[in-house]
Amino acid sequence: MQGGFGSMARRSLLFTGGMAGLGLAVGGLSAGKAWPAPRFAGNPFSLGVASGEPWPEGVVLWTRLAPQPLAPDGAGGMPPQKTAVSWEVAEDAKFSRVKRRGQVWAVPELAHSVHVEVTGLQPGRHYFYRFRSGGVISPVGRTKTAPAQAAKLAQLRFAVTSCQAWFDGFFTAYRHIANEDFDLVFHLGDYIYENPIDERGGVRGVALDSAVRAEPFTLAEYRLRHALHRMDPDLQAAHHAFPWALTWDDHEVEDNYANDVSKVDNEPDQDRAVFRQRRAAAYQAYYEHLPLRLPNRPFGPDMRIYRSLDYGQLAKFHILDTRQYRDDQACGDGQKVDCVERLDPSRTILGADQEKWLHRSLERSGATWNVIPQQVIMSQIDVADGPAQKLVMDFWDGYRATRDRLINKIVQRGVRNPVVLTGDAHRHLMAELKEDFNNPNSRTVGVEFVGTSIATGKDGVDLDPSGEQILAANPYVKFTNFQRGYLRCSVDQHQCRADLQILPYVTSPGAPVSTRASFATENGHPGLHRV
Repeated sequence: MQGGFGSMARRSLLFTGGMAGLGLAVGGLSAGKAWPAPRFAGNPFSLGVASGEPWPEGVVLWTRLAPQPLAPDGAGGMPPQKTAVSWEVAEDAKFSRVKRRGQVWAVPELAHSVHVEVTGLQPGRHYFYRFRSGGVISPVGRTKTAPAQAAKLAQLRFAVTSCQAWFDGFFTAYRHIANEDFDLVFHLGDYIYENPIDERGGVRGVALDSAVRAEPFTLAEYRLRHALHRMDPDLQAAHHAFPWALTWDDHEVEDNYANDVSKVDNEPDQDRAVFRQRRAAAYQAYYEHLPLRLPNRPFGPDMRIYRSLDYGQLAKFHILDTRQYRDDQACGDGQKVDCVERLDPSRTILGADQEKWLHRSLERSGATWNVIPQQVIMSQIDVADGPAQKLVMDFWDGYRATRDRLINKIVQRGVRNPVVLTGDAHRHLMAELKEDFNNPNSRTVGVEFVGTSIATGKDGVDLDPSGEQILAANPYVKFTNFQRGYLRCSVDQHQCRADLQILPYVTSPGAPVSTRASFATENGHPGLHRV
């Protein structure tokens, strides 16, 4: 375990201090005194602004007051007092046509973050928004509401991103995303990385306080790690340009954790109750730093993040959480040959409630495209370089029964045009979903678009040895690339297309972007073809 503490007693003490006030944080506003006339020591909007979760009549607006975002106590340089924040939504960037305005309290129990659920807007329209506190005005953000439920949308454009290790590379890809024309950005996990950071700040060459560099365990430490990532100007630019929809994977808490099982559960400081405390701290910090709705707020170590978003009659997004409810990885995790445990029909990657919700959501969908944004590769991926089949237990391969039930549901219920969007793998990968992955003649039932990382894995290469093995062993995998970048996706009545955007390097700033390849699947004809 990287950066772990040596004793359960020490970690328990740290958690006790770091979790103080957690019930108030998720339960409502602070009952404490207000800061009557704020005078900030720095820019209170140092972490930028963001919007997300668009619906036809509104969006969530987010910011966090943090004039000293990397203050070691995690409070962002704010006093333990609630602070008034006003907000405005307008039809124009000059705010001459304001449509909605209001005021909220930024409370210390939520790190002085605010989540404004704006209503009363028009469907399918761009709006501009900003905040004000203590006489300081935030940057202006641009957002867009979802179309009306019955709208026959001509086209939808969105980006797919994941895996942004701050210490591995610059977030140049987000600058390119900000310069595109998207309706929405999907982030599929690993928004932060919990790994310890060296004294040089990895490839960034930035000196950081030891409190920021340490692996986070407490709420204050997770707040610092989020603040470090949120300070990146390219990431802020992408948040300022479009609404986002997010789900998490593992690094928001700890690498490869499963439910309340830590990745090194056999050590004495990995008691499940203690790990649930760590998960609670991580989940709260995640909510505090992202544009999520009130139903997504955490309650201790639990936070429901699976949900759906509708974009008229064209697309329905069924957003999954494959981390919080899963069984522990089979056969000790890793890449395994002949792991019988993974075939256990009781094993789940979704949990019973989420699986029922997903099947019901797919059955009831009347959309042309049913898109499933989620975290880890769903297709069977043999990574062996010989005849023996070797599978990754952290992927859906470690939970075959859950995948089989989902594919059977898609086939039996005639679910229209399923498209799975996936992160985690740090590579672009285009695959066809098969009714039986072990039968080359099996029917294709959908497609999977795997998007590469924003920065994790550093610069990468076009085709790495692992990619060569994947292409050789898995005939339904049509393409892979191991450079950094994002997916640029477009959907219309005829096809769903993914452009694989790549950057030649991320270990220094300013890289250009190009399209490495493009693939599409046609309405009513599951399968991939290169465009």
